[in-house]
Amino acid sequence: MVRLEKIKYQNFDSLRLYNEVMELVITTQFGPRILVCRRLGGVNFMKNFEAELADFRTDEWQSYGGHRLWHAPEIFPRTYYPDIEPVEYDFKDGVLSLQCAVESTTGLQKTITVKLADAAARVELTHQIYNRNPWGVEFSPWCLTVMAPGGRAIIPQEPFVPHGKEEGQSFALARPLVLWQFTRMNDPRFVWGDRLIQIRQDDKQPSKQKIGLTNTLGWAAYALNRELFVKRFPFDPQAQYPDVNCNCEFFTMPGFLEIESLGPQRVVAPGDFIEQTELWELHNLALADDEPMMAEQLTQIGLPL
Repeated sequence: MVRLEKIKYQNFDSLRLYNEVMELVITTQFGPRILVCRRLGGVNFMKNFEAELADFRTDEWQSYGGHRLWHAPEIFPRTYYPDIEPVEYDFKDGVLSLQCAVESTTGLQKTITVKLADAAARVELTHQIYNRNPWGVEFSPWCLTVMAPGGRAIIPQEPFVPHGKEEGQSFALARPLVLWQFTRMNDPRFVWGDRLIQIRQDDKQPSKQKIGLTNTLGWAAYALNRELFVKRFPFDPQAQYPDVNCNCEFFTMPGFLEIESLGPQRVVAPGDFIEQTELWELHNLALADDEPMMAEQLTQIGLPL
């Protein structure tokens, strides 16, 4: 059974949503932010920026950590709206609905619906952004999860197909990869494997790194302390995504690593909304370092490769 209770977390009004195996803690005093996501007794996969939480500001945007909803493409100051207003919520039939105030500078309004499974470490999040302006606005829903330090992101490669014109061969492109001006492909945090891309979070590496890609397999994962966080998200081959058609992006620097999914980018008419759904799963799974063994483990828990 899914339960909800009001709590104080980091001195902020928050909600604890939990079942017999998993819990989430979500702020309602601002944000919202999902600041805790863990199996009961397990590791919190969410990074919390303690200094920002202790220095709550009303005049500028701060991350605070955890999971949040943004709109892409990244444009300053539009994207960086300081989401410090209280969040309205409703809990009915085990489903938690969160609604933000309309952003005064953009005319956009965010909602997140959280549906926790009855007795499994699985949760579905539906992110919606409404256009409350009297004119159309072009944007994409952008779901960012700030992961706790010390882990590694796992990203599936597209299935390998040999080059050629014979049966089972192809000339088609399959792995669109986007780099930022500050991205260095020889950074030791990257592992460019045959079936997987890995990005280690490493506080010893001072630089910022980011990549984006078209991920038709629709998932990414984060391995931390012998546990695995999986984020599943859709891919629509007919849609246009931000940042040269990226439906997922990854950013890391000292202290954290972000796993980000993006929905299709389009002009949203007045009163209409755009939506992005994510499915999170937590697994007790110590991933192997060897890529073939790791790929086999991931396939066994239902992830396509």
